Amino acid sequence: MLCAAALIGGCDAARPKFRSTDITGVDYGRELALTGHDGKPRTLADFRGKAVVLFFGFAHCPDVCPTTLAEMAGVMKALDSDAARVQVLFVTVDPERDTADVLAKYVPAFHPTFLGLYGDAEATQRAAKEFKVFYEKRAGSTPGSYSIDHGAQSYVLDPSGRLRLFVRHDRIATDLAVDLRTLLREKG
Repeated sequence: MLCAAALIGGCDAARPKFRSTDITGVDYGRELALTGHDGKPRTLADFRGKAVVLFFGFAHCPDVCPTTLAEMAGVMKALDSDAARVQVLFVTVDPERDTADVLAKYVPAFHPTFLGLYGDAEATQRAAKEFKVFYEKRAGSTPGSYSIDHGAQSYVLDPSGRLRLFVRHDRIATDLAVDLRTLLREKG
């Protein structure tokens, strides 16, 4: 039975149930202008028609980034034919070291369809601010051995380009495939 509020959009039963945090309607995560590891300028509009999973990290990350990308590759495998309707984007927060060549080797090593995105320091900062992602460079024992503290969440945009889900890094393997299937089944 459909609740009367569903007719005016107020019934929770009318909204899909996600395992991740549903952030549909937030006023951020609407724009992104960076360059792909393939050298092409990219915006979110380039991926309309696909669900987009967006993760900010860096290639020299010793733990969260490779684990997250490996788990996302597992999600793509679990999605089987639906994986063709999903685009994973890895946005570097280390534009000094993560060049197009570095990203072209690193990101697709996890899955051939994954795309690394980069920009200069200002473009990186704009992208992180737009998605409310924290990152901060931490000095190492030598100038090139620094690390970067960064948020470990991922975001999911629907095929229309609307930001829909906040995914905790520790829930990717258990929740993301289910949530992507739910999102891909949506009408409108």
